Amino acid sequence: MAHERAAPNGETATAAPPHDPAGAGAGGVDARRLRDALGRYATGVAIVTARAGDGRPVGMTVNSFAAVSLAPPLVLWSAQRGVPPYDAFAVADHYAVHVLHAGQQALSDRFATPGIDRFAELAPLDGLAGLPLLADYAARFQCAVEHRYDGGDHLILVGRVLAVDARPGEPLVYHAGRYHRL
Repeated sequence: MAHERAAPNGETATAAPPHDPAGAGAGGVDARRLRDALGRYATGVAIVTARAGDGRPVGMTVNSFAAVSLAPPLVLWSAQRGVPPYDAFAVADHYAVHVLHAGQQALSDRFATPGIDRFAELAPLDGLAGLPLLADYAARFQCAVEHRYDGGDHLILVGRVLAVDARPGEPLVYHAGRYHRL
């Protein structure tokens, strides 16, 4: 899967929209086959954090993170519409991307689980513009939103990297609906 997901534990995608009873998206592509094919592209796993309008920290697990440009320093990720905390990310001016290392599968699962306090028992650090930052990561990018683009059932957020940190270690990898290690 090449997009952020609500749960990385292998749960299946929702069916095609009601107006598309055959399960085919635009151009007649079957939604399930598309999801399965996208899942063949191995990705890293990241948690993106921001502040909601009321000041509380929000975050979600994604695997849609990518580099865009070195000059200027730009990265992107996509947030699935309708998946909490989508509404907070849709209006946030800043976000932080935390690329996860191989020992952080449980944290990835936590930030992919709907309906829980994802920051319970965590003590986020204060980052630029008040960003809630996770203390443990393989790489961390603090960003200001540069562009927002409609991406169908996702919102694509391009951010200008304002600060970056990286640590050595093995990445947490997601492929074919499961976590993997190198």
